[in-house]
Amino acid sequence: MSLIAPLLQTPHTFAVVGVSQDPSKYGYEVFEILMRHGHRVLPINPKYEAIDGQTCYASLPDLPSLPDAVITAIPASASAKIAETCAGLGIPFFWMPPGTESEVALETCRQNGVTAIHGFCPVFVLKLPPERWGELP
Repeated sequence: MSLIAPLLQTPHTFAVVGVSQDPSKYGYEVFEILMRHGHRVLPINPKYEAIDGQTCYASLPDLPSLPDAVITAIPASASAKIAETCAGLGIPFFWMPPGTESEVALETCRQNGVTAIHGFCPVFVLKLPPERWGELP
């Protein structure tokens, strides 16, 4: 059964770590497409106070409530720390798009019961017809 499809088929709360105010950046693109598809998105980047009028948080522990999943838009070298934080906070899903995953982060998820999704870009997936989402892992 697909892990990705249930996350995307119904509204969920996603935290996007590494969100950007710059529409040409990947972090903004992930934020925007999730919002457009009806999800609640909690932007995380200590550089910003807000993204498109929405409060931006400095880190995962600063969120007002826990998200259903975290998606990264940061270098792979920082993913292990985010995986540790997800485990410590009890966040069940950690999605690392291509280029953001690391073996250390994947192992941290495995050891701590966090479901890791990697190898698939959420922007690309959300551009597919929804009936294709079930074909994904």
